[in-house]
Amino acid sequence: MKKIAAFTFIFLVFIASLSAQEDSLRPKQNPYHKGPKKPVTDKFYFGGNLGLTFGTYTSISIWPMVGYKITPKLSAGLQPGFDYIKYKYQGFTDESSSYGIKIFSRYRVIPQFYFHAEYDYINFELYDYNTQNELISYRENVPFLFLGGGLSQQLGENSWMYVQILFDVLQDKNSPYSSGEPFYSLGFGVGF
Repeated sequence: MKKIAAFTFIFLVFIASLSAQEDSLRPKQNPYHKGPKKPVTDKFYFGGNLGLTFGTYTSISIWPMVGYKITPKLSAGLQPGFDYIKYKYQGFTDESSSYGIKIFSRYRVIPQFYFHAEYDYINFELYDYNTQNELISYRENVPFLFLGGGLSQQLGENSWMYVQILFDVLQDKNSPYSSGEPFYSLGFGVGF
């Protein structure tokens, strides 16, 4: 656990130092002439995930996201969310839900390539057997620390696609990603 914390600290210091280097390389401007000031609302961006599947397997996933551009290359944000799953098979029905929050930071090395760090804290419904060998459910908070990066490509004025690869470095015993395999995602975004 100490190695993971040290690695995370070094990673975040690295991102901060890149941002500081970027600012120090900019030419100094006249402090009395700063030009037109952009409203702070221009630094916010919104997005998220919405997933709906109905039938024998029903899934509802809602994860809205808000981000803030700290610098042109560095951003951070929050993504609260909820997942619901219902599975029906041969008269058997199983339901579960999870909810939590994701806190992320992203540093764009170039416009198409970025580093990504994300801490997730998700409350899952888990299953185990009690002393009478009966299946019981209980809730457990599961932490994740995803580190990785991705590529994004603008497709039009307000649309883009991305591919991302992340690794859960915490490897909590209740994590669905505890095998150490990477977590891939591919998606499209549309801005309005």
